[in-house]
Amino acid sequence: MLTHFVAAIGVLGLLTIVPGPDMAVVTRRALVAGSRDALRTVGGIATGLLVWGALTVVGLAAVLAAVPTAYLAVRLLGAGYLVFLGAQALWQNRHAEPAARADTSPAAVGSPWRTGLVSNVLNPKIAVFYTGLLPTLAPPQLPATWAMTLLVFLPTTLTLAWLGSYVFLLSKAGPVLRKPWIRRVLGRTTGVMLIGFGFGFAVATVSG
Repeated sequence: MLTHFVAAIGVLGLLTIVPGPDMAVVTRRALVAGSRDALRTVGGIATGLLVWGALTVVGLAAVLAAVPTAYLAVRLLGAGYLVFLGAQALWQNRHAEPAARADTSPAAVGSPWRTGLVSNVLNPKIAVFYTGLLPTLAPPQLPATWAMTLLVFLPTTLTLAWLGSYVFLLSKAGPVLRKPWIRRVLGRTTGVMLIGFGFGFAVATVSG
């Protein structure tokens, strides 16, 4: 059983550190509102993982992944939300000194926890991940329900550790990130990345 969990940690760890929408959302929040709000965003993302995990344990995530219409709807909603976040980031960085603009205040970009939660819950790839990959990592010595319940907490724990460490590194780079041109470049880069992820989800949905 220990071997299975070590293998699971290794596989899930590699998947966690691959840059994706979650990292872009956290980066944007850190630039706009600081490390505290970025950590709250990480908390929302982790909550989203727990939501998908709970749905997986009770079997609803498998149903969603198996029903094309439901999967399409969630995928398009998720793609639209990422495009919205990216467009918002580009709009807020349209001037030379976004830090001085009133529209970059935390209140202007909404609740950080909710932003993380929604961006994660509307990512249907997680449903496929939980129903497709995660069961293969479950130790056969345990009953399926207990094994999946334990495994559900692994991605959440790894995500909290990884993105929390990432926010810490961003906070240490604060003096550099406070430079207007750095903030502008990073803000626009994360905006373009979010839009790219959104359109990527949408194109894959239509072509699939």
